[in-house]
Amino acid sequence: MAQMKFMCDAERCIECNGCVTACKNANDVEWGIQRRRVVTLNDGEANEMSISVACMHCDDAPCMAVCPTDCFYKTDDGIVLHDKDLCIGCGYCLYACPFGAPQFPQQDAFGERGKMDKCTFCAGGPAESKEEEYEKYGSNRIAEGKLPLCAEMCSTKALLAGDAQDVADIFRQRVVHRGHKDGAWSNNPQASADNLAYDAAHKG
Repeated sequence: MAQMKFMCDAERCIECNGCVTACKNANDVEWGIQRRRVVTLNDGEANEMSISVACMHCDDAPCMAVCPTDCFYKTDDGIVLHDKDLCIGCGYCLYACPFGAPQFPQQDAFGERGKMDKCTFCAGGPAESKEEEYEKYGSNRIAEGKLPLCAEMCSTKALLAGDAQDVADIFRQRVVHRGHKDGAWSNNPQASADNLAYDAAHKG
């Protein structure tokens, strides 16, 4: 079974925010919700670099570990989804997530945040009908055999999405093409795609 992952190639990202716009268009999220965002480091300097960030659908997702209502669950292909009917808006997932992926539509009195929202890898969520699924979670492109729209619309193909092994293979080929002397992996010639140790921002 494929294990779906995102990866952003920092050397290709041009901070166009096309992925952000594509995500909003595909999922029609509430105002103020930002499922995907582009983060720029060293803005305006010679070594400026941007990367597209969203939920990374972690193998050992910390959001799942801290949720008191167990609203998170993982699909067979590794996508971390959540049940909005179980969410109480406590915000524990936001504090636990290293990527700041969980989003909340409101900040009212007594810390009320509303139902949590996050990237679903365009895989929808639990609902009784397609209409309800779209209203709560957005597009379910995975069920249609498609990849997330953010990755499909990336003009430089910096944002990759799909099976983890395929994504790693594509990235490895790019790094080899860039001339990295050890073939994009660590110094261990036996290293595999599961142990990618090369930083996209580092020139070999």
